[in-house]
Amino acid sequence: MAEKIVSPGVFTKEIDASFLPAAVGDIGAAVIGPTVKGPAMVPTVVTSYAEFQEKFGDVFLSGSNQYTYLTSMTAKEYLTHAGRLTVVRILDGNFKGANATALTTDSTSVTGVNFATGSMTLVSAGSGERYKITEGSNEFVFIASADGGGDASDDSIRFFQQSPTIATQVANLASEIDAVDGLNVTTNVVGALLGLSGSSAGEGSNGITFVTSSAATPSTFGTAPAAGADTDGFILGGGTNSAGSEETSFKLNTIAHGALMNNADTTVTSENKMLSGSIDNIRWEVSTKNDTKGTFTLLIRRGDDTHKSKQILETWNNLSLDPKQPNYISKVLGDSVTNIVGSGGSDPFLQMSGSYPNKSKYVYVSDVKDTVDYLDTTGVIRDNSLSSSLPAVGSGSSHGGFTGGDNGYSGVDALGNMQGTKTNVAYNYYESISSGNSQGYVLSSGADGTDAYKDALNLLANADEYDINLILLPGIVDSLAGGHASTITKAVDVCETRGDAFLIYDAVDYQTTNIGNVTAKAEERNTNYAATYWPWVQVADSQTGTMRWVPPSTVLSGIYSFNDKIAAPWFAPAGLNRGGLDTVIQAARKLTHSNRDTLYESNVNPIATFPGQGVCVWGQKTLQKKSSALDRVNVRRLMIKVKKFISASSRFLVFEQNNAQTRERFLNIANPYLDQVKSQSGLDTFRVVMDDTNNTPDIVDRNILYGQIFLQPTKTAEFIVLDFSIQPTGATFTE
Repeated sequence: MAEKIVSPGVFTKEIDASFLPAAVGDIGAAVIGPTVKGPAMVPTVVTSYAEFQEKFGDVFLSGSNQYTYLTSMTAKEYLTHAGRLTVVRILDGNFKGANATALTTDSTSVTGVNFATGSMTLVSAGSGERYKITEGSNEFVFIASADGGGDASDDSIRFFQQSPTIATQVANLASEIDAVDGLNVTTNVVGALLGLSGSSAGEGSNGITFVTSSAATPSTFGTAPAAGADTDGFILGGGTNSAGSEETSFKLNTIAHGALMNNADTTVTSENKMLSGSIDNIRWEVSTKNDTKGTFTLLIRRGDDTHKSKQILETWNNLSLDPKQPNYISKVLGDSVTNIVGSGGSDPFLQMSGSYPNKSKYVYVSDVKDTVDYLDTTGVIRDNSLSSSLPAVGSGSSHGGFTGGDNGYSGVDALGNMQGTKTNVAYNYYESISSGNSQGYVLSSGADGTDAYKDALNLLANADEYDINLILLPGIVDSLAGGHASTITKAVDVCETRGDAFLIYDAVDYQTTNIGNVTAKAEERNTNYAATYWPWVQVADSQTGTMRWVPPSTVLSGIYSFNDKIAAPWFAPAGLNRGGLDTVIQAARKLTHSNRDTLYESNVNPIATFPGQGVCVWGQKTLQKKSSALDRVNVRRLMIKVKKFISASSRFLVFEQNNAQTRERFLNIANPYLDQVKSQSGLDTFRVVMDDTNNTPDIVDRNILYGQIFLQPTKTAEFIVLDFSIQPTGATFTE
């Protein structure tokens, strides 16, 4: 309302045109791929590599060798210079987290009484005879050979010394079976009779099968009978448990998924160290209990510690089973579960269930035996029998270990054994990545990694929920058969649809050395939302102390984050100033000038090697075929940055009045920001129009606030041309 002015005087009024909405928060890349541990298929933000290691791990054992996933290497490169990374861990199929049960104080444990056993008399000896033991989802094949060498790194195939004498061959087979750490059986041999029994008493070993095949038909194994034994094999049975009265006080579930979280162990070392305990899994312990108050203390410990040297990750004091109390265990630790709904479809989403947010980094709670109103109004225990529901002090018969974790399609456990539905082939890493296997995944169709990558990209397509500006897919290679190319196509579609993210991808595998094949593969794509680089490079894996050949996208993540740290996205992430690959030992091929020309003409950015200056990125083209400003990486990333800032800031104007004041507020957002970009060499000039000329009555009547932003990006100097003119004696030079 206008002021009422009656008598003469000077009247002042403040008009604040400096209002700016909250600045756009830190935005980073997203990396998709397998990791050692962590929540699967849930985009998770980390702000440092130390936090990445804590949540997703780094080094893992596969067979007898140590590896680092390309996902981890890429994250390390990127987070060296950036402070935010969204990680989507890939697991496919029916993957699960592990769980552990804390029993009530008055529970009596179920223990093993009798061992599961089985036996048969073997009749055939000699080279090529095969035997298979199946325990759950794990299969172990034993082959008689001349030298007994050539075991698979994951123990899935073991060779042993053949013998023409059946008794000797059976003895050699038994020795080989006993040498497999991940197989929970022991052998007993009497001549040609091979006996197997569970490694511990109880029902757990019932159902383990032993079958045979001959050298004549090595791929055809027999079928074990339902009971007893025949010429094909046998099934272990007869394992029994004692009667017990076990009642659950509460259950702990790992936030991380996968078989690596499994470490429950009824037999431990004298120092209470678990066989499958590792730095990447956990164990639990109830350290104290107070029956008078109805409280207890829960410790979450590192999986590889001992009772004498506890590595305590979390301590939760004064927990209660009373849901009315503020220290109720579910309230304090959390009981929320996140699941992906619609996996494999076109619109998957994450659905959370539970009543309390998770505050523990490692576990969430379920199956609590509530003790409602444990204390009366005077603070005295209401019913003495309620104290029996409290958890027993200690870590239970499994020594605080967890069980039930599953990798789904593929992966390894804490001992390096393959676990999942895909355990019959070797997993390929680094330069061995092929169409048949990339870091454990085939990517042919369905739940072999194809659905997982598709789901991850569909989740990241939601720009309102996930704020990213770069997508990385280390281990996915365009030239490989199966789902690799379709995964990259999906990633390009996500970037183009979002309009605020850029893709770095790898065009060819390590084995592709012909430049013509490289350029032909790159020319199959046409987009200014992606870039590709070549050749592969060798880096030092500091985690394992080895040198590895990795695809270019692994190290390019670090170049982009370094470029943005010391300059801005509108600067070219290339050249000696910002494109030096300091972590690279050498490129797979030292390119000539002619090689670089051929690659650049087909929009492949060369990775060059210069004497005394090392390996560096020597190109910054997008995959766009049409010649325009957007065929350069720095211009596309300029547009991503500008659009993201102005659109995010303008969101505060939605539902405001469509009038001159609102338009002025927009101009007060856009112009200062674009002035800043211009001052930092991102723009030569710009113009913003939002007034009556483009907001006509017709536009306003349709509830539209219309603006036009004209930008003239600053171009990079990619070609420096110098003329050197030699003059004769006596020539003069004008100033």
